[in-house]
Amino acid sequence: MLLKNSYKYYVLPALLIAGSVFTPSADACTNLIAGKKATADGSVMMSYAADSHNLYGMLTHTPAADHAPGEMRKVVDWDSGKPLGEIPQIPHTYNVVGNINEHQLAIGESTWGGHKELEDTTGNSIIDYGSLMQIALERAQTAREAIDVMTDLVDEYGYASSGESFTIADKDEVWVMEMIGKGAEKGAVWIAVRIPDDAISGHANEPRIRKVNLKDKKNVKYAKDLIPFARRRGYFSGKDADFSFADAFENHTADTRRGCDGRVWSYFNRYNPAEAEKWFAWVDAKSDEPMPLYIIPEKKVDLRGMQDAMRDQFQGTPYDMTQDVGAGPNHVPYRWRPMDFEVDGKHYVHERAIATQQTGWSFVSQSRDWLPDPVGGVIWFGTDDTNTCVYMPFYCSMTEVPEQLKEGDVNNFSYDSNFWMNNWVANQAYNRYDLMIPDIRKVQGALENSFIDSRAEREAHLKNLAESGNMAHLIEDVNSEGAEIAKTATDSYRKLAEYLLVRFMDGNMKKLDKDGNFQYNEYGIALYPDFPGYDKAYYERIAKETGDHFLIPAPSAE
Repeated sequence: MLLKNSYKYYVLPALLIAGSVFTPSADACTNLIAGKKATADGSVMMSYAADSHNLYGMLTHTPAADHAPGEMRKVVDWDSGKPLGEIPQIPHTYNVVGNINEHQLAIGESTWGGHKELEDTTGNSIIDYGSLMQIALERAQTAREAIDVMTDLVDEYGYASSGESFTIADKDEVWVMEMIGKGAEKGAVWIAVRIPDDAISGHANEPRIRKVNLKDKKNVKYAKDLIPFARRRGYFSGKDADFSFADAFENHTADTRRGCDGRVWSYFNRYNPAEAEKWFAWVDAKSDEPMPLYIIPEKKVDLRGMQDAMRDQFQGTPYDMTQDVGAGPNHVPYRWRPMDFEVDGKHYVHERAIATQQTGWSFVSQSRDWLPDPVGGVIWFGTDDTNTCVYMPFYCSMTEVPEQLKEGDVNNFSYDSNFWMNNWVANQAYNRYDLMIPDIRKVQGALENSFIDSRAEREAHLKNLAESGNMAHLIEDVNSEGAEIAKTATDSYRKLAEYLLVRFMDGNMKKLDKDGNFQYNEYGIALYPDFPGYDKAYYERIAKETGDHFLIPAPSAE
């Protein structure tokens, strides 16, 4: 579903068990990518934020299974929950935890829509983009296999979605694949490009594959009828060598560059500012020379760095969301929807950062070739806003979803839900951001650091179990630790939410002792709170915009 706005927001559901009821969700997504020679530990990393105003954040699981001849798999549209049809099952499907499977294959996406006339009009297509990802995770072991599975599916059963970019990563390599339907014709046209091992990339609701070496069969794959179809429909008329998928199938406007490619640019800016500076003019609509699909970073991307990139709000750039008037006196890096507005007949937009309030869930995945698959594939999963969530590590061999991360309801609050506790914390900070975020960072940082610091010992233990063939013990340990991690994170944020409410009650800020405890006088009465008020710029703005309305005249001289 496309919501008309200056930026692009599309329906995006969570990965759910095949055949279950899907809940409609919405909006734009961001994928960040790092090849194994671009990361500090040699892992292939990708991230994915499922941004939606009605998406409940939960971790899903599809168990590995054997299937009898003739068994069928139901396909349900991820956007609407509408049953689309059935396809034959294969003899064996793999264990899938969220967006990663037991072979360390991880898949994410972002929607860009493209030419409206290319949406399916046959009425017979049954493979939507969400099912495409899930089925590939169930059936493929590698990124290249996943590309084959996905493209074979749409060829045979038709493509029921609009333009999509997919990130497809395994323990050896990572690809970006872009796909769009063919309107009244069955199937889809697509192109896939392998991201070099030493590069970083990303996509955020804009197609990004342009001119590539179509003869490089090792690193480029595409539909046989891609260019002929584009010519036939009038989207391209140049030489084959000059073909650009991104420009043939989408119109890149000034506001979509800023709100979509701007997010990828900010990621690039973190890891190679000099290179990123060259492409700011593209994002800012001052140049028509497009930003490249990938760049080589000046420094390695580590796990913490990728998590931080998912919390990006253009800090330190010309788009810094804490610095413009919309941030208010508490420097809030969030803007409520709608994202565009008009004043005196002129069109304006708010910034659209990677970290945004409407995220349902997000993750950073690691696929690592030096570890056995049950240990090497890990999804660092968080619910709600990436900026304030806690990323929790869950292994691709997990078979039980923690209670705090199971299916819930976006309309029914629960104290036992990780999603709701994260929302409780975040929604308090949206009003008094600069005052509350230090307290949030303390708890968030302590939890994430403890999870990161404990991985080496835990993974050495799990590796030994995997190599000794003791898979039952390994899975038991993975499930047990996962449950403990989810409970710890959820309980900690419940306490944090209560603390924020108490400390910042009524616009005040209660006094703390050196250990962070609330202070009382010698008789047990709470000390009078501080009044943080607003920053100087806010008071100056009031005086400037209201003139003498609030002015108290100076006493007259006698």
